[in-house]
Amino acid sequence: MRRTNVLAVPDRSAKAVARLRARRVFSRTVFAVMIGGAVLPVAAFADSATSPPGAEEYIIWPPDGAVIHGGKLWVRMGLRNMGVCPKGVAFPNTGHHHLLIDTDLPALDQEIPSDRNHLHFGAGETDARIELPPGKHTLQLVLGDHNHVPHTPPVYSKKITITVQKD
Repeated sequence: MRRTNVLAVPDRSAKAVARLRARRVFSRTVFAVMIGGAVLPVAAFADSATSPPGAEEYIIWPPDGAVIHGGKLWVRMGLRNMGVCPKGVAFPNTGHHHLLIDTDLPALDQEIPSDRNHLHFGAGETDARIELPPGKHTLQLVLGDHNHVPHTPPVYSKKITITVQKD
């Protein structure tokens, strides 16, 4: 049988309690310093939303000039030489898609607006089902960083035109 050196009744003297508190404070301090050191590199990238050379965003579907019947369609988004991640995640060479509908590129040094012409896909989606009224429409993608601001240099797709016909 194995014996342990554990007291059946814990020592509750003032000295023992003080030692226990000191150990907890020390452990928590060491833990906080370790976590702070691990987070520091990520925080260093928070202000530098740069894109690598050759980064490219593109619309996989629909193709330019497509005729859509009924107005409901899937938009599939592509990204080359970068990664997709959710909003709020500050990791180098990543971002999330924003779909511009019937509008031009926003200011490239400010947060991308969020309205019916600027759809945000902050959960890291790479496809989306949208509904458009009958008529001609333009679609364009722009990649936003963790704060919805375009990268430097900006990564955006070619603007395409589609036609929606009534069913």
